[in-house]
Order: sequence, then structure tokens, then C-alpha cells
Amino acid sequence: MINAIVSLEGEILTYIQTVIRSAPLDLFMKIITTLGDAGILWILACLVMLIFKKTRIVGIAGAISLIAEFLCVNVVLKNIIQRARPYEVIEGLNILIATPHDYSFPSGHAGSAFAVAIVMLLMLPKRWGIPALIMASLMALSRLYVGVHFPTDVIAGALIGMGTAFFSVFLVDRLKLETTNLRKKAAEVDHT
Repeated sequence: MINAIVSLEGEILTYIQTVIRSAPLDLFMKIITTLGDAGILWILACLVMLIFKKTRIVGIAGAISLIAEFLCVNVVLKNIIQRARPYEVIEGLNILIATPHDYSFPSGHAGSAFAVAIVMLLMLPKRWGIPALIMASLMALSRLYVGVHFPTDVIAGALIGMGTAFFSVFLVDRLKLETTNLRKKAAEVDHT
């Protein structure tokens, strides 16, 4: 079963390389994937949201989600699973970017992208959340396109990012509720 999945993943990556790649798309995908290096785009998005009072709570939720995703993916899972990169095991697969120096599973780019994009989708108007989700999806697909991740790496990273996003939104909502309840209780004590 596992060999069949790995074989299918190899066929998908080979198909992308031989059929889909083109010079204009190469440039576009390299730019998209570079925006996700070290989570920079998503860190900047959180910082910008933290600046403005209206989006501060979203920035906090995004930062929590991003930190949780980083710990789960980059600190724990990559080092436990230690999956080789696809270009190391698929003969003839060429990568379009510099060689990454960590393990393949799960994708940190996909994880960080979905960790913040889903928070934005859940907590901001759709005019901000939907473009964030589109960017996260493009970033995840770019990792396949440039040849540095297997499809299951990207899927797992995206699912983990979604999980940390839902967790952080729940946590922030819970903390807001408790803070609101504490303020109400304090106000009641002041009036007595």
C-alpha cells in the first residue's frame, strides 16, 4: 500500500515536471514558493494585523497558529519521520530552487500558509480571507511544482496548519469570552 502511494506520488511529480512546467510558470511558482520561506509572508501578515486594533485579535490567533504549526511540523514531525525529499529518491526529478536542508514530511510551507490563511478566513471578512486561502493553496502547490515535496507532505502540512488554525481561533475566542466575563464581574462589584 505504502509503495503504491509513493509510486503514485512519483508519477504525479514526474507529470508536473514533464507536462506542466513552463518558463513563465516556473518563474511564478518560484516567487510564490519563496514568499513562504521561513514563513515570512505569514509572519508579516500577523505583524500587520497586530498593528491595527480592529485586527489585533486576528493577528494574535494567527501568531498562535503559526507557532503551534512550526513546533508540530518543523520541530517534532520532520525530525521523527525523517522522510527524504522527492528529488533524492525519484530518478530524473529536477528541482527549481535551492536544495532544502531539512526533511520532507510534512511541508512547512503548506503548514504555515494554512495556519494563518484559515485564521484569516474564519475571523476576517471574506475579501481578506479568500485571497489568503488562495495564496495558501498556491504556496502549497508550488512545493510540488518546484519538486521539493511529495503530495502527501503538502496535504499533511495543510491539514496540520488547518488544525492549528481552528485550535487558535477556539483559544482566542475562549480567552476573549473569559476576559469579557471578568470585566462584567468587575463592573458588577464596582456597582455594589
